[in-house]
Parts: sequence; structure tokens; C-alpha cells
Amino acid sequence: MPKFEAEEELALELQEPQMFKVLLHNDDYTSMDFVVEMLVGIFHKSHAQAEQIMLQIHEKDKAICGVYSFEIAQTKTQQVKQLAKKNEFPLLATMEEDN
Repeated sequence: MPKFEAEEELALELQEPQMFKVLLHNDDYTSMDFVVEMLVGIFHKSHAQAEQIMLQIHEKDKAICGVYSFEIAQTKTQQVKQLAKKNEFPLLATMEEDN
């Protein structure tokens, strides 16, 4: 009969994934309406939330759109880049570690 004592003593240590903030940055060319569309479509914000974040971006040069795991933050950043390029806007999305 095999012994399983060693397996019982192993304690699984699960860690929360590192989270990342996705930020949108202000520029002089991207329309406010387009930014609101991005916030609703990509970040699933309500129209009121999107307008509030858009105004933060406009007034403070950048704003946090959401906090996600690395893979999701990276995907959302890429989605912004692709949609902005398709619509000929220089909108910049970046991600940074959430402390």
C-alpha cells in the first residue's frame, strides 16, 4: 500500500495575481466622443462613467480606466491601440503595476 503522507504535508500556497492599471493619455487630436466610445466598448463603462473618466483624461492628462490581471490589461491596451489606429487617432493607452 503506497504512503501519501508527504502529499498531505504539502500546503498549496496560492497568490493573488499581480494587477495592472490601464491608463488613457490625453492628446490634442483624439475626439472626446471617441474616448467615451472606447471606454464604453472596451472597458464596459456606463456612459456617465465614461464621460467622467474622459473629463479626467482631458483635465489631468491621463486617467485610470480599470485594473486588471496582466493578460487582460495587455489585451485592452492593444484593443485601444488598434481601434485608435483604425480611426486615425493617436490615442495612447499604457499599463502600469497597481501597488
